[in-house]
Amino acid sequence: MPHPPLPGIALFNLTGKSAIITGGSKGLGLAMAAGLASAGANVMLVNRNAEEGAKAADDLRQQYSTTILSFPADITDQQQTEAMAQAAIDAFGRIDILINSAGINIRGAIDELTPAEFNKVMEVNVNGTWLCCRAVTPFMKQAGSGKIINLASTLGLVGLANRTPYTASKGAVVQMTRALALELAPFNVNVNAICPGPFLTEMNIPIADSEEAKKFVVGATALGRWALLPEIQGAAIFLASNAASYMVGSILTVDGGWTAR
Repeated sequence: MPHPPLPGIALFNLTGKSAIITGGSKGLGLAMAAGLASAGANVMLVNRNAEEGAKAADDLRQQYSTTILSFPADITDQQQTEAMAQAAIDAFGRIDILINSAGINIRGAIDELTPAEFNKVMEVNVNGTWLCCRAVTPFMKQAGSGKIINLASTLGLVGLANRTPYTASKGAVVQMTRALALELAPFNVNVNAICPGPFLTEMNIPIADSEEAKKFVVGATALGRWALLPEIQGAAIFLASNAASYMVGSILTVDGGWTAR
């Protein structure tokens, strides 16, 4: 049985660790990639747009001395997620960390949305997350260690009108995280989730100045503001590090106090 690290000994040091981050070319994914690189991790950014991913990786390399790579993949495609995992093994020799950050949101009243729109959100947010977890699991099992961090949402814990596809998908990610955590704990693989609140990502910019956002999003937080993208980094570094060695199936909210009300 592995022994936990002694308190205070390089708890947050990720030097020599290797991470895959989906949705890593922008938004929360890119912010978390920067955070892990700042702690010493080698990082592979995964997104569908090869040019965008390459630019993001190049930008990070200008700031950090770790190895930063990009890999174009559609996470809803099984073969591409398996190729993603193999590429990380080929490049780094190991997969220590997977952060499933890729996701989409389609807003609207239920009678105005189409089944195709609902299914699209579920395909990316749920199926894509599941496929990426599935792709890295054999390597983490073989290594006898690993950290999987799923990006759920506070909207996986509480409801909000006109968000049925997104809330359904993120609620599913929460439960997927708990079930997979129990499945992989015997292999010393920690599976946890982060539930971000109102971060001003590209996904949220279209509603940032709306009355709905002022009242039900930013106005509902204890801090009374949108979160800055770097404010997700601490949670990601923590869950990816030895400091979270006894956390399994945890759902960590980073929401400015939104769900505390």
